[in-house]
Amino acid sequence: MTFATSGAEIAFLLARVLFGGVLAFTGLNHFTGVEGMAEYAAFKGIPFPKLSVLGSGGLLVFGGVSLVVGVVPALGAGALALFLLVSAITMHDFWNAEGEEKQEEMTSFLKNIYGVGAALAFLAVAGTTWPYALGVGV
Repeated sequence: MTFATSGAEIAFLLARVLFGGVLAFTGLNHFTGVEGMAEYAAFKGIPFPKLSVLGSGGLLVFGGVSLVVGVVPALGAGALALFLLVSAITMHDFWNAEGEEKQEEMTSFLKNIYGVGAALAFLAVAGTTWPYALGVGV
């Protein structure tokens, strides 16, 4: 894939910054709100909830920053896709919820699923030269 215009290059950079930046920020929240998130993870039946929250936070920060700066983007995009899919199924199981909680969980589930799609799109182009990227591990 080549970027024919500087407009396409800027759009791709913006996509990387928005997608990767938001997920990296979300990962930082795992560290600042670890106790509350660990309680929720335990409620959802996640084993080793505190460790799971910290590990997933690290994965989100790594994956997000990886896409933003263009360092090992295939690894970062793949890690994000895997995290988003697993967390959609384990944390946002709307099919087991009722009432208002069902709608909230379905919304979170769908956000994670479209995030999987975006991460897979970045994975698909990870082997190409990315404009405005460090280009490490391409």
